[in-house]
Amino acid sequence: MNSGAKDRPSTSFSGVIRQNFATKISLCLLMALTIVVGANYGWRRGLLVVVGGLLGVALYYSSFGFTSAWRLLVFERRGAGVQAQLVMLAIAVTLFFPLLAVGEVFGQSLQGFVNPVSVTVALGAFLFGIGMQLAGGCASGTLFSVGGGDSRTLLTLFSFITGATVVTFHLPWWKTLPNLGAISLVDQFGWIVALALSLCVFTALFVLVGKFSTRETRSLVDDGPVDWLRSPWPLLWGAVALALLNATVLVLSGRPWGITGAFSKWGGHALHAVGIDLSSYPYWAEYDFGRSLLGDVPTTTSLGIILGAVASAGLLGKFNPTLRISKRGAITAIVGGLMMGYGGRLAFGCNIGALFGGIASGSLHGWLWLVCGFVGSIFGVFLRKQLGDGPYRNTQPQVEAAKP
Repeated sequence: MNSGAKDRPSTSFSGVIRQNFATKISLCLLMALTIVVGANYGWRRGLLVVVGGLLGVALYYSSFGFTSAWRLLVFERRGAGVQAQLVMLAIAVTLFFPLLAVGEVFGQSLQGFVNPVSVTVALGAFLFGIGMQLAGGCASGTLFSVGGGDSRTLLTLFSFITGATVVTFHLPWWKTLPNLGAISLVDQFGWIVALALSLCVFTALFVLVGKFSTRETRSLVDDGPVDWLRSPWPLLWGAVALALLNATVLVLSGRPWGITGAFSKWGGHALHAVGIDLSSYPYWAEYDFGRSLLGDVPTTTSLGIILGAVASAGLLGKFNPTLRISKRGAITAIVGGLMMGYGGRLAFGCNIGALFGGIASGSLHGWLWLVCGFVGSIFGVFLRKQLGDGPYRNTQPQVEAAKP
C-alpha cells in the first residue's frame, strides 16, 4: 500500500500538539453535544450522540468502507472488505430480526427500514454507486473522512447535501413510477425462517467472494496483537462494532442508523435560513423549520461520527487537514457527491440506511439496492478512470491501485 505524506502519523512536536488538540477538542464537543441533546430531548437521544461518536471511531480505526471494498473485489480480486461487510450484515440480521419481531424494547417501539421495491430504488442505487466511486467515498466514508481532515471529502459532503436537497423537489414525480410495494422477509416468513434464509445467503456469498479472491493486502483478522487505541483495527473488529452499534441505534431511537435523510434536512434548513419559502413543495409542506436539527436522530449521530473520527485521527496521529486538492479531484468530488445525494434520497437511503438498514430490517428493497449499487459502482470506476482521476488513472496505475 502506498502511503502518502498525509497518511503518515505526525511525529514532530507541532504535529503531536495538533493531534492532541484535535482529540481533546473533539471529545469535549462530543460531550457538550451529548449533554445538550440529552437535556432537551431525553437521555436516549443523548446516548445516541455517544453511539454516533463510537460509530466514527469504528469506521476510522477499521477504515471500513464500501467504496474501496467493492472496487478492490472487482478490479483486483481482493475480497476481504466485502467479506467483512457480509459478516457485518449477518450479525445485524441476527440482532435485528428478533427485535423487530417483538416490536418493542424497554418501552421503545421498533420499526425497521422497509420500503417499496421500485424503479426509483434501482435507479437511485445505481446513481449512488457511480457517485461514490467518483467521489472516492460512500455516505459513512464521507463523514469519517471529513472528521479525519480530508479536504476533498468536504467538497463531497457539501455537494452530497445539495443533491439530497434538490431531489426533494422532484420526489412526487419519482413516486409515480412502478413499484412492487414494501416486502419484508420477516413479515412474509417469520423472523426465524427469514434469519435462516439470510444467513444461508451471506454464507454462500462469503464463500464465493473467497473463491474469487486471489490476493489480499488485508485480512479479516490481522496476525499478532492489536493496540485498540493506538493502531488500526482488523476489518472484523469494524464489522462487529458497526453491527452492534446499529442495533443500539435501533433500540435507542426505534429505527436503524441512517444518514441521507439528515442531509436533506440540513439543506432545507439552509434554504429556509436565507429566506426561501419551501412550503409550496409537498416534501416540505408539513415540515416544521422551527424545530432544532438537534432533535433529528440522523443529524445527531452524523455529527457524532464526525467528532468520533476527529478524535480517532488525533489518537492515531493522522489528523492533518489540508486544503490542497487538484481541479480534477474537486470536479469528481462535487459530481460524485451530487449523484450520491440525489440517488440516495431516490433509493430511500444510502449504503447505510437502504443497504445496511434495509437488509438488516429484512426488506427486499435493501437487496435491490445492493445489486444496483454494486453495478453502478463498477460503472463509476470506469468513468473515473476515463476522467483521468482515481486509483486506476493512467498516470500511476500500480502505485494508486492499492490505495483504500
